[in-house]
Amino acid sequence: MAGENSKNDVAVYPPKTRRLWPSLLRWIPTSTEHIIAAEKRLLSLVKTPFVQEHVNIGSGPPGSKVRWFRSSSDEPRFLNTITFDSKDDSPTLVMVHGYAASQGFFFRNFDALANHFRVIAVDQLGWGGSSRPDFTCRSTEETETWFIDSFEEWRKAKNLSNFILLGHSFGGYVAAKYALKHPEHVKQLILVGPAGFTSESDPKAEFIMKFRATWKGAVMNHLWESNFTPLKIVRGLGPWGPNMVRRYTGMRFGTRAQGEILTEEESRLLTDYMYHVSAAKASGELCLKYIFKFGAFPRIPLFHSASEWKVPTTFIYGFDDWMNYEGAQEARKDMKVPCEIIRVPQGGHFVFIDNPSGFHSAVLYACRKFLRPNTDNESLPEGLTSA
Repeated sequence: MAGENSKNDVAVYPPKTRRLWPSLLRWIPTSTEHIIAAEKRLLSLVKTPFVQEHVNIGSGPPGSKVRWFRSSSDEPRFLNTITFDSKDDSPTLVMVHGYAASQGFFFRNFDALANHFRVIAVDQLGWGGSSRPDFTCRSTEETETWFIDSFEEWRKAKNLSNFILLGHSFGGYVAAKYALKHPEHVKQLILVGPAGFTSESDPKAEFIMKFRATWKGAVMNHLWESNFTPLKIVRGLGPWGPNMVRRYTGMRFGTRAQGEILTEEESRLLTDYMYHVSAAKASGELCLKYIFKFGAFPRIPLFHSASEWKVPTTFIYGFDDWMNYEGAQEARKDMKVPCEIIRVPQGGHFVFIDNPSGFHSAVLYACRKFLRPNTDNESLPEGLTSA
């Protein structure tokens, strides 16, 4: 493990070359230092003590043809990690964020979950405050290796095993793929609105298929296959980028919130954090075209691997999640391990922000056998629905 760490503070990255221009004079007013500072401000809302560190994952997995970057350099890479105080006998819950996000998006959940678990949240390689090496993968297999093996090197460095693994959206895709490859380390899998379980044959995909056949759809599909990501728009707007992110946050978690509206302070701090995470160097985000087709349809749907599942799994969806829970139902038919699907009211794709108390109830229910004795006949908490 490398890097300094301290309680409720942020580890310091290795010194950077001094920049000639101050951030206010740069076209894209962000930097790694800005990300870390914005994260520190957002996490000031969390009351549970925690340690933040940068975990050294080396320059690539031993013996692998896919390094974190194709370079002669042996520069080590780091995954930004926070670990919360807990009782010595608490089960470990590892939380993995989704696409275009980072671990700070769980800021509304850390206090509640840390009362029951040793909570560890990690920024995936190429996102948030983690290293952002050049993304040079050229296939679905290489791209999956990039995320799965970097996470495995992180696990080794943290000396973890027998943990509960929770992944949101694209983080759910990575968590599922990791559990398929390394089931011996994961005792429970929790997939929150996971990507990868929909199919182009899904009846609800008909609209996307029709749109793709139009000239506008053809243009959008071309941009997708050219790896034009939404975050490139934020960067392209330069100093106007923060205003675009502010408008999005104000609508998604304010005027059009699907649950509990953010407070003014929460909105301000999340907006600031979201901008710096989005505008920083493109890296992990460039995975998009290799994992999904236009419309977020997985190139290799996860339910094709359902019969190989070795880890008990709980799916959690907000009632208004645009990810279709019916894909999880299809996967469950072929699973040979315990599987349950829970739907949380007043929540969309970011159910853990929209309805944090409902989300916490779902997670605690999913992990009931690790938290309480005699849970065989325990009923689903009020308000939650089993699909």
